[in-house]
Amino acid sequence: MAVSEQHDAYPCSPRRQTMTRIAFIGLGNMGAPMAHNLVKAGHDLTVYDLSASAVAQLTQAGASAAADAASAVANAEVVITMLPASLHVERLYLEDDLLGRVAPSALVIDCSTISPESARKVAEAAQGRGIAMIDAPVSGGTGGAAAGTLTFIMGGDEANVARARPILEKMGKNLFHAGGAGAGQVAKICNNMLLGILMAGTSEALALGVANGLDPAVLSEIVAKSSGRNWATELYNPWPGVMPQAPASKGYAGGFGVDLMLKDLGLAAESAMTTRSAVPLGELARNLFAMHSAGGSGKLDFSSILQLYTRAPQK
Repeated sequence: MAVSEQHDAYPCSPRRQTMTRIAFIGLGNMGAPMAHNLVKAGHDLTVYDLSASAVAQLTQAGASAAADAASAVANAEVVITMLPASLHVERLYLEDDLLGRVAPSALVIDCSTISPESARKVAEAAQGRGIAMIDAPVSGGTGGAAAGTLTFIMGGDEANVARARPILEKMGKNLFHAGGAGAGQVAKICNNMLLGILMAGTSEALALGVANGLDPAVLSEIVAKSSGRNWATELYNPWPGVMPQAPASKGYAGGFGVDLMLKDLGLAAESAMTTRSAVPLGELARNLFAMHSAGGSGKLDFSSILQLYTRAPQK
């Protein structure tokens, strides 16, 4: 795998703003705000999603609506997909043959988080048709998607990655090239496995402190300035009321769902089996999120894992 490179390492030169015809398929919690940022950047955006309300919000912002995925990509110079799982990506590009509707000169960017094997399978099919494609899963949550500060982790040929940068820079702040096709997915899986472990651990620590009489906000501040600091304590606290902007303070609505985290932890487990890697903490986190999901919390934000440890009051 190639050494990661942040986009700041590349010399910055002024770019003439050009309008690119972009097809965006998949307007979920992450895809919708990403698409909004492309519209704000002045690109000619055509969108498609199974949710009519999601499409309507984008058309109100200035995008065009397509009747189906094939229509969306008909005249696109760039195709971006943001789909839930590997089966959706393979179905769209291979079974439904969306690749057969994409212009050979177009660039395809899949921002879904899927298995590295699926990413390579679709990339190989695209290459067989002479179509440039990269995998570019994201990190940064819905807040980062809305603010345009996402991290994109790219896998694919350097030339295709270079083509994607001007578009991705309108949606993200940090761009990394992890290696060849599928490498972006490997890096994303590793990151999200660690995220799941950290969120479960942070929740456990906060619950222990509160059970012993500590104020969760005070304990969170102490941890955030001590050796236990992490992304959850700094930006995404799982205890309701500690951070007003966090999903925990909004009934665990929105954000990154429990079932999506469970999916990513499953991808990490599959990858570990393939490479005979030991991931005991990753497996433990997967079991914890599976228990939480089985209790009916699959659609809540993943920080709701706190509820496994305590019946924290909703605020």
